[in-house]
Amino acid sequence: MKLHLSEHEGLNIFSGYGEGYVAINLVRYEHNLIVLPDHIIENWQVEGVAQLKVAHFECLRSFEPEIILLGTGTALRFPDPQLMKAMIKLGIGLEVMDTQATCRTYNILSAEGRRVAAALII
Repeated sequence: MKLHLSEHEGLNIFSGYGEGYVAINLVRYEHNLIVLPDHIIENWQVEGVAQLKVAHFECLRSFEPEIILLGTGTALRFPDPQLMKAMIKLGIGLEVMDTQATCRTYNILSAEGRRVAAALII
C-alpha cells in the first residue's frame, strides 16, 4: 500500500508498506529496523517477537521515546509479558500491532510531535 506524504518536512514518515518491506520517505527497506522522527536505526538485530528482550531496545535509550510501536509483520504477535512489564518500569510505553497499523499510527504520532519510535520486524 502506498501512503501519501504530508507536509512534515524533515521527519521520517512511512510512505508505503507491503509484504516484506516498508518505505520511509520513498526509500524502501526490507530488513528489521527502528524508525524515529529524526533517525533510522537500520539492521535491528532481532530474530522474532518471541526472542525480544529489553536489551533489544537499549539503542533507543538516548532518544528517550515516550512510546515504542512494535510492528510484528503481517500478523499480530505479542512478546513475552515480562518484556511489557520491564518497559513499563522504564517509563516507556510499548504498543504491539501488525506492521501496517504500526506505520499508520507512527505517522500520526510523529506528525503530532510525539517522541515515538517504530520498531519493525519485517
